[in-house]
Amino acid sequence: MLHKWKCREKILSKHNLESLMAVIGGAKELGVPVIIQFAQCHEPWIPLSAIGPIMVEHAKRAEVPVCVHLDHGETLEYLQQALDMGFTGIMYDGSVLPYEENRENTKAAAAMAAKTGAGVEAELGSMGKRESGAGDGTGAEDETKIYTDSALAKRFVEETGIDALACSFGTTHGIYLTKPKLDFDVVRNVRKLTDEIPVVMHGGSGVSREDFREAVRAGVRKVNYFTYMDKGGGSAAAEYIQTVKAGEPVFFSSVIQEAEKAMKENVKEAMKTFAMMD
Repeated sequence: MLHKWKCREKILSKHNLESLMAVIGGAKELGVPVIIQFAQCHEPWIPLSAIGPIMVEHAKRAEVPVCVHLDHGETLEYLQQALDMGFTGIMYDGSVLPYEENRENTKAAAAMAAKTGAGVEAELGSMGKRESGAGDGTGAEDETKIYTDSALAKRFVEETGIDALACSFGTTHGIYLTKPKLDFDVVRNVRKLTDEIPVVMHGGSGVSREDFREAVRAGVRKVNYFTYMDKGGGSAAAEYIQTVKAGEPVFFSSVIQEAEKAMKENVKEAMKTFAMMD
């Protein structure tokens, strides 16, 4: 059930087959649509050329609507690779570039996506970066967040023709080192001035249940969620290893099985939160 990304689905997986299966499995159990995604910065873990076709195939076979999205694409060439594989959504991330360069590259990405009918996400403002730069949710937090200007967002959306906009309203990628200070008026104002374009929330892991729901009420229609699901899988793997008696072998297949089960339960709770399910 490979679907075009329309910013209604709100949960995502990254990196590997186990998290992919955990997310699709959780979505099936709850009967909700879902986005699975892969970011360019994840190449050190597994290349897009290897995991991309697997993502597309799993989406086609799923019993719920599944969209396949490229997150944080840094170059147009990389975005094209994903489109050629059958991805139904792409994100061009030019948030650290000057406005004009971000706009022109985003326009080019939108033109590329239009040829296949894929959805296009872009980013305006900055969620901040991690010193590790590894995309694994660790490292010291950079406080250089730049909140999205709603008037500039209106101009950006009109000039690029994008389908969704990732806004900076107080979140940060990875694990929070301090409690996030979220400004939901940023989301409301962007929605008001852009004919209610779907707003994307990056850096969602660690946000409270109520703040997630307030974000959805304000106009967030896609939430990037991975770090705490990944952490849950790691904790389950560590706990399993502790149960193995001294001198007995530890089998990798058993470790990843426990991790996958934990990730699925974690992501199901996130899905319930985003879908306003009790």
